Amino acid sequence: MRHFTRLAASAVVAGLAFAPASASAQQFINVLTGGTSGVYYPLGVALAKVYSDNIEGVKTQVQSTKASVENIKLVTQGRGEIGFALGDSVKAAAEGNAEAGFPEKVEKLRAIAAIYPNYVQIVASKDSGITDLEGLKGKALSVGAPASGTELNARAIFSAAGMSYDDLGKTEYLPFAESVELIKNRQLDATLQSAGLGVASIRDLAASLPISVVAVPAAIAEKLGAPFQAVEIPAGTYDGQDQAVPTLAITNILVTSSDVDEELAYQMTKQMFEHLDELTAAHNAAKAIDPKTAAKNLPVPLHPGAERYYKEAGLL
Repeated sequence: MRHFTRLAASAVVAGLAFAPASASAQQFINVLTGGTSGVYYPLGVALAKVYSDNIEGVKTQVQSTKASVENIKLVTQGRGEIGFALGDSVKAAAEGNAEAGFPEKVEKLRAIAAIYPNYVQIVASKDSGITDLEGLKGKALSVGAPASGTELNARAIFSAAGMSYDDLGKTEYLPFAESVELIKNRQLDATLQSAGLGVASIRDLAASLPISVVAVPAAIAEKLGAPFQAVEIPAGTYDGQDQAVPTLAITNILVTSSDVDEELAYQMTKQMFEHLDELTAAHNAAKAIDPKTAAKNLPVPLHPGAERYYKEAGLL
C-alpha cells in the first residue's frame, strides 16, 4: 500500500476510510475531490464507499483538495488513483497550458468518465445591486481557490467579456464556504462558483440573506467554444431565485493516471456505473451521469481499463 504522508500541506485529508472487514487492503484508492462544501466532496465520499464495498481487497480514502488542477497533478504524481476535474482544466493539462498551471503536457493523464456538467454560478447579495457581469465592476468578488478549475473559469469568462480582475474593486481567491461567510459578513459582494446545481455553499447563502444570481450571456459561451456551453440555472434552484438565469456549463471528468493498474481502473469504472443510485443519493448532480455519453468528447485518452468496461457494456 502506498505511503501518503507526502501529501501536499495544502490538502486536507478527510478522516474517512472505508473497507470491508474481510478486505486485505492489498490495493489503495485515494479519491481526490474538492472543498467540503462543493459537489466533488460528497460524490467522492459516496464513490469511495462504493469501491470499498464492491472491489475486493481495496481500502479507500477521500481527500479534500483545491479541486481540478491539484487533482490532475496529484493523480499523475501517483498520489491518488482517481480524481474529479473540470473539462477545461483537463484540456489545459493535455495541451500543456502554462497559464493554467501546466507548463508541459501531462502525458500520463487518462479519463475514466465524463460525468455531470459544472454550472458557472455567480451569486451576489441582493444589497450589492449586481445582476450582470458589468455590475461586478468596482465590487468585491471571490473567484475561487488560486489556480483552481473555478478560478480558471473566472479568468476565461472575464477575458471573453472584455474584462479583467483589475476591473474589480477587490479580488479574493477563496474556496466556496469561505466566500459565502464573507458575503454573510458583508466583506464581499459576490462569489463565482463552478459546481453542480444546488451546491451546498450557495444554498446556505440563499437561506441566510437575499441573493441575486448573475447572468452570463450565451455569447460568452459562443466566444469561448468547447468545452463551454450555454445553459440556464433553472428557476427555483436557490431560495429567492424566481427566474431562470443564463450561464455557462463545463463537463466534469473523472481522471486517473496511465500508471494505475488496468484491472483497478476497470473496476473503478464498472462499480461507479453499477451503483449510480448511491452517488445520486449523495448529491442530485449525479443524476446527470450517463454511461452512454461518458466515453465521448474527452480531451484525454480513456484509461485502457475504462475502455474495456465501455466495450463490454456495448458503449464503444
